[in-house]
Amino acid sequence: MATAQNPATPKLRGGVQPLRAGEGTSFIWRRLHSLLGIVPIGAFLLEHLVSNFEALKGPAAYAEQVKFLNSLPLVRVLEWTFIFIPLLYHGVYGVYIWLRGKSNVVYYPYAGNWLYIAQRWTGIVAFLYIAYHAATQRFLGVSLPENPGASFHKVQAELANPLILGVYVIAMIAVCWHFAYGIWLFAAKWGITPGAKARRRFGWICLVFGVALTVFGLASIWAFIGPEFQNAPEDVPVTILQAPPITHAS
Repeated sequence: MATAQNPATPKLRGGVQPLRAGEGTSFIWRRLHSLLGIVPIGAFLLEHLVSNFEALKGPAAYAEQVKFLNSLPLVRVLEWTFIFIPLLYHGVYGVYIWLRGKSNVVYYPYAGNWLYIAQRWTGIVAFLYIAYHAATQRFLGVSLPENPGASFHKVQAELANPLILGVYVIAMIAVCWHFAYGIWLFAAKWGITPGAKARRRFGWICLVFGVALTVFGLASIWAFIGPEFQNAPEDVPVTILQAPPITHAS
């Protein structure tokens, strides 16, 4: 008598759970959380890294950049609408997702679980660091919007503390990792990279991008602690660029 053989148990492949409709309001909140991580938060991160890169040119160039950013029209409205409020939502809701989520890193130590853990912890580090950085550089001490010439010295004085310097370095790595892997997650969850092969290829692109961002950010930190601009003045003059006068031919 022939015995029936059970079909082989299918292997479960690692993947990213898509964002699906029909999951109540959490679908909308997760969509918003995912989108805000790219725009405007990711866009602001890139702008911030580019602006900080001006520090490699010296205190005067860095002060000019700070002056330029704070001279934008409706800059305070832009600051709260596209930076602080999205950051607050993305950070708080990210913690909520983490607390409700489950990882199997202990029992199933595959790469996907470790990446999940790393993404959550780097998110916490990034959120705490951004809150500290915004408090100390934007709201405490010398007001840089009104005194852009003091911007380089203010950062340099803060990084003179080895403990704070270590926090900045760790946070820079965490922020860049979180954003780079966040781009990969965004593409996977929104169906931009369907299939394991497309995700694997895009993963390498995100890895290179994350490393480049990290080098970019650490180079900016070096500008404040390196020997070239040691003991920067507490305030440097900031020139106000004006359009040349229009001359009329006689």
